[in-house]
Amino acid sequence: MTPVSPPPAQTALANAVERYLVFLRSEQNKSPLTIDSYRQSLALFQKLSKLDSPAEINKATVRIFKSNLHMYRTAHENEVTVRTKNHHLTVLRAFLRYLISEEEMDCYPPDRVTRFKEDQRKVKVLFHDELERLLSAPDTETRNGKRDKAILELFFSTGLRLTELKSLNRKDLNFQTRETAVKGKRGKVRVVFLSDRAADALKAYLDSRMDHLTPLFIRNHELAINVMPPGEEFRLSRISIYNIVKKYALAAGIVSNPSPHTLRHSFATDLLRNGADLRSVQEMLGHKDLSTTQIYTHVTNPQLKEVHRKFHGK
Repeated sequence: MTPVSPPPAQTALANAVERYLVFLRSEQNKSPLTIDSYRQSLALFQKLSKLDSPAEINKATVRIFKSNLHMYRTAHENEVTVRTKNHHLTVLRAFLRYLISEEEMDCYPPDRVTRFKEDQRKVKVLFHDELERLLSAPDTETRNGKRDKAILELFFSTGLRLTELKSLNRKDLNFQTRETAVKGKRGKVRVVFLSDRAADALKAYLDSRMDHLTPLFIRNHELAINVMPPGEEFRLSRISIYNIVKKYALAAGIVSNPSPHTLRHSFATDLLRNGADLRSVQEMLGHKDLSTTQIYTHVTNPQLKEVHRKFHGK
């Protein structure tokens, strides 16, 4: 999401937004990423609606905001996707609910903020041979190669989100039970499981480490040797992990330009194609609603599975 500068003047609306963000942090324990996302959305609402007070939010001003969303362009002059527009509208609805329930304001009903019609979300997944090329791309003769191999295998073995994988510590891994507990969205803890390949890759990487730092995945291994735990400054960043996936996808010649989330999609579709039930996949992915998991079903129905078997091979 493109950063949006907050309005310069501290209006009644801007002050209400700040109180809402404090509420999200203190009462709902939202993650910093979620709070930042809400901040950006509400800053955009203030920018495009040009309102000074929550009392000015009504049918007409919401319609103007929605119209301006259609004309808004990102810093790279790209049009905002329908999904992103609906995210902004969802945040506005949540803000209005807060004003009504927590501040007892007489506000525009949030249910009247309708979202745009959205086409069924497309899921990008890797074919089996693409996945194998990607997972085999790192040079495991080097320590960084061992690390990157472990990252790729762990993504596909667990379906972790990028932020979840980044936050893992060494102590979180249990090689005896081949599982690890991870804190997902809304602070919900779930257990994910390590495949043999992921466990082997992780062991090889950890055995190559000479440091005693806490994070599971770090940078500058040589410098880390002389640092005392925990060593948070050495933890790989989100963008570093993202770029690792991109780097090896390019090296493997995968033209679909996969991201870490593509490996999450591939994890889910692989389970469903091999007979896993939707509820179990929902639990492993950490989805709050089953409807979110159902986006995968249209690529795992019997007809498509037969097409995959016939034309893609084993």
